[in-house]
Amino acid sequence: MAYRREKDFLGEKNVPQDAYWGIHTQRARENFSLTHLPVNRILIRSLAMVKKSCCQANLELGYLPGDKAQAILGACDEIIEGKMSGEFLLDALQGGAGTSTNMNLNEVIANRACELLKGKIGDYSLVHPLEHVNLHQSTNDVYPTALKVACIFRLRELSSLIAVTQGAFQRKEKEFSGVIKVGRTEMEEAVPITLGLEFSAFAEAMSRDRWRTFKSEERLRVVNLGGTAVGTGLGAPRSYIFLVVEKLRETTGLGLARAENVVDPTANSDVFVEVSGILKAHASNLIKIAGDLRILKLLNEIELPAVQAGSSIMPGKVNPVILEAVIQAGLKTISDDLLVTEGVSRSTLQIAEFMPLISFAMLDALDILSSANIMFEKHVSGITANPQACRENLEKSPVLVTAFIPYLGYDKALRLIQDFKAAGKNNLREFLNDKLGRELVDKALNPYNLTSLGFKDEKNT
Repeated sequence: MAYRREKDFLGEKNVPQDAYWGIHTQRARENFSLTHLPVNRILIRSLAMVKKSCCQANLELGYLPGDKAQAILGACDEIIEGKMSGEFLLDALQGGAGTSTNMNLNEVIANRACELLKGKIGDYSLVHPLEHVNLHQSTNDVYPTALKVACIFRLRELSSLIAVTQGAFQRKEKEFSGVIKVGRTEMEEAVPITLGLEFSAFAEAMSRDRWRTFKSEERLRVVNLGGTAVGTGLGAPRSYIFLVVEKLRETTGLGLARAENVVDPTANSDVFVEVSGILKAHASNLIKIAGDLRILKLLNEIELPAVQAGSSIMPGKVNPVILEAVIQAGLKTISDDLLVTEGVSRSTLQIAEFMPLISFAMLDALDILSSANIMFEKHVSGITANPQACRENLEKSPVLVTAFIPYLGYDKALRLIQDFKAAGKNNLREFLNDKLGRELVDKALNPYNLTSLGFKDEKNT
């Protein structure tokens, strides 16, 4: 492999001749090898948007000459479009609050800009990573701003996907509205419910998740871009500080705002904990609902789409593998929430030095939840009901006697259950027909009466 020689204040180092990155990135590649996973692509794209906005502000204010600025903007646009992805190979976890990733962008943009100016890669006299691309910036304002932008984009996608999952449950709610079955509390049989009502509760949980996820974008709109190292804007002209966020709004199309006290979002990243908590709430709903569907399948009250063979030794076995995968996605999200919390809480004084961990966990949670919703919606749409099993489970359940309390009172209803168990019968409805008469039984066990909101009080109608 051919190399070029680059230098920094630590010395000199070989860099692959055709690589768009430079010595800072090369050192980081050698220093950090933890997850063997690259920096999330949406963060790279968002960083390029930030760099583009900074360049536009510097160009408009006359801090960058037109030819250099146009080349930088061209390089940023290519990265935003998804080009040059092979140049961003740093490990997602790094020391230095994200400086390695910031420098990776600076070097790739600078070298691509050199090419656009008909120069050679590594000729930083044309476009310099720090003097030009990083002009009036610090990792400490660029990186957190880019992470907020990336999270907003992903939150919008996730909210839309949750809405689709919600729709799948709402369709099943309507489809299963006439399937009456036994309810269950404490893993024991309880009063009757319809399968449609069970699915309506799933839909409502998804509705809350969709709304919370959509609204949480508001918590991320305040950025510290222009604050440079500690939020005071040292090293950046005031005109640039007031202009750069406006440029970022135009580049991203997002309703971003500069913080009134820029020191605060530079030092404190608690908004990420807040948003992560909302993602955890959605994860907990996914885990709970997927678990409930597994139970309903075990009870033979629903059928799940068969997607793959379930055993390497038991012929014909089909397992609820999609539900298990959704549960695992939820558990992974909960673990990511802990990482976000720890990363934010361990920030010190004027810097969030564990920003790479915060970024890694936040974007991982957003990505995995989006994938889980795509998978879950498709699976839920294929669920079918087993009305016969639902009816059989209900008609042999002693809890049906609860429907007679308004007519008999608690003690008489309890004695009926005791007599039913002593008689060793299997079908409670037939037993009640013999004891109470078919007319009263049909009235009390009418599906509408069993599942409507309370019973009709004829005295106060």
